Amino acid sequence: MGEFEAAIVGELDRWHQAGKVAQFWLRDDDAIEPTGALDRLLDVSNKFAVPLTLAVIPAHTGTALAERLQAEPLCSVVVHGWSHRNHASADEKKQELGRHRPAEDVLGELKRGFDQLAALYGGQFVPMLVPPWNRIDAILLPELTGLGFQALSVYGPEKPTALPLINTHVDVMDWHGTRGGRDRQALAIEIAARLRFMFDHGGAMGLLTHHLVHDAAVWDFMNALFAVTAGHPACRWTPVADILREQQASTV
Repeated sequence: MGEFEAAIVGELDRWHQAGKVAQFWLRDDDAIEPTGALDRLLDVSNKFAVPLTLAVIPAHTGTALAERLQAEPLCSVVVHGWSHRNHASADEKKQELGRHRPAEDVLGELKRGFDQLAALYGGQFVPMLVPPWNRIDAILLPELTGLGFQALSVYGPEKPTALPLINTHVDVMDWHGTRGGRDRQALAIEIAARLRFMFDHGGAMGLLTHHLVHDAAVWDFMNALFAVTAGHPACRWTPVADILREQQASTV
């Protein structure tokens, strides 16, 4: 067993010995239309029966993507902002859902996006918001439930919010360096660290991908990760809708 496999399997074996099962989930951002890269993402996730959550940009999508995904029962769709347009100034971090515009305008776009994707995807639609660039101003959070949203997903450790938070924790892309895939051993170490945290505190391990910009390193990593985890008795790749239902049930 190589270092990559050992880092992850060692933690999962500890879970198995304790009679626990770790939940993993896969979120891929920026889907708009059918592409070869999307086909490849669906192929690799289907190969290992890994449920996929696609964050779709409402303003730039339509029936073509919905028709492509009809034959993908393991795929769910969530709302990725409205147009993925940056409204922040040049000296700020990019943000679509901030205080740069009136709140009613931002919320109106989110409602349009919610309604559009709910109509396009039916049972594949999950009422969860994924803010572009994983950023949303706190002033908007209490208003999301009134639009129909039941969950929020950003990046990093979960913090208390006005609605359930189902985050991603490991990003495959080196955004601030090569803008290609990150070193897979570094990714394995991050996954193992998340598993150690979950062992004591609960939660899920969210993997974040961006199919439109993947290079060979990312595809190789995904195949290797799925091969190591999908068959392990202490790992369950889980549809995000199931994670949401469990969170909602735990708060009743």
